[in-house]
Amino acid sequence: MLLIKRMMMMIRRLLISVLFIILLQAGYSQGDDFGIWYGINAELRLVKKLDVNVSTVVRTFDNASKIEQGYLEGGVSYKFNKYLSFAASYRIINTVENDSRYHLRQKWFTDIKGSYPVGKFSFSARFRFQVQTRTFIEKVADKIPDYHARIKFKAIYKIPDFPVNPYLCYESFSPLFSNSDRLIDKNRFTAGAEYKISKMHSIEAEYIYQRDYMPQLADMNIVSITYNIKF
Repeated sequence: MLLIKRMMMMIRRLLISVLFIILLQAGYSQGDDFGIWYGINAELRLVKKLDVNVSTVVRTFDNASKIEQGYLEGGVSYKFNKYLSFAASYRIINTVENDSRYHLRQKWFTDIKGSYPVGKFSFSARFRFQVQTRTFIEKVADKIPDYHARIKFKAIYKIPDFPVNPYLCYESFSPLFSNSDRLIDKNRFTAGAEYKISKMHSIEAEYIYQRDYMPQLADMNIVSITYNIKF
């Protein structure tokens, strides 16, 4: 009975948080787009502290009626200790460009992540250095790789003896080595939950509010569904 009360309390708090984000952006919602992201993520332990990850994602836009992009990503992560880890990955993307056709992009990532448990909560912060190259060239600047620094904060509430763990995230995207007028050109606010089916399998469901400032102001509401498997 006590467990059910705790579960209901956390679900209520999660819903309130999602509602707060929606209401916070209500004044800007008239031109918002909506998309659904579908993902599969696989993780394999190679040796102690060293994992390899492979994921594939399809993202839709225009009220989830069209595919914006699909990508395949692979990488490795090394856990120094229970608080600190490092990761590197490569992503190949097929994305729609300004000519309404699909063209390839590539991204490289390096991550440093720190996490710390506090009671039933787990707090983490991740710094990601991102490099992107394009094959669709409209202007000379498109030939130059695009560099971004991404900072992500995440708080997870681990419900004892219950398979659902809700969480909240915030991520910022900051352009590097460019003449951008903005310190941050994209924000993501996320409220989600992970459902553990078994030790190897889980499903994540998220609501993401994304605000792009460049090349022009654009807001997007996203529902993300990811299936995770660990070997």
